[in-house]
Amino acid sequence: MNLDIKGAPVYFRIPVLGGIPISATLVVTWGVMILLTGLCIWMTSDLRVTNISKKQAAAEKLVEMAENLVRTNMGEKWMSFVPFIATIFSLSIVGSLSSLIGLWPPTADLPTELSWSVVVFILITYYKLKAHGLGGYLKSFCDPIFLMAPFNVLGEVFKPVSMAFRHFGNIVSGTVINALIYASLVVANHALFGLLPGMIGKWLGAIPFLTVGIPAVVSLYFDWFTSLMQAYIFCMLTMVFISTAEE
Repeated sequence: MNLDIKGAPVYFRIPVLGGIPISATLVVTWGVMILLTGLCIWMTSDLRVTNISKKQAAAEKLVEMAENLVRTNMGEKWMSFVPFIATIFSLSIVGSLSSLIGLWPPTADLPTELSWSVVVFILITYYKLKAHGLGGYLKSFCDPIFLMAPFNVLGEVFKPVSMAFRHFGNIVSGTVINALIYASLVVANHALFGLLPGMIGKWLGAIPFLTVGIPAVVSLYFDWFTSLMQAYIFCMLTMVFISTAEE
């Protein structure tokens, strides 16, 4: 999108603050981070050893689930990654589900997943260098023969990139499909009630009866299920790639 096009419609323009484009993705992402931070502060306030509150019990259950996820897939030595994995998982789910309240989901914008993947790539590279040293790391690209080096380099680089595109593709496709279904229901509603004679058909056709209920059922898969699965898959791949980096 070109920010310098004069005469462009208002909805095609992105406001700029201090030279930084303020896109919907940026605004919603910050909103999600503020929401999650506030929720964490609230759930961890007034902690007790006995007679714990329901919110403390819920917080402890969430922490236990995150710890079990990391312990099962990475091992005990990687428990320091619990906050990192929990953060990506939470950002992914809440960001994707923001579409349910009419906001643009940040996960439907590729740079969001690419930024996560860059962090994952840096961590993978760090642990490989830590385990094998620079010489061993470079030598691994020549396995099994030096002719495979270009392909191994590409495989290493595109490993996190494929994670980003997989997550992005599933979320944005769900958003597009939901929009197409909603638009189709509006057209079908107008065509169906337009069969009625006179002003009755015109008035009823203008009221989107068919858009009530059906989009909600469809969103159970394209919003809730897909958001949960993509967050889980991204975190699983992150844990596998990092924990196996030392091998």
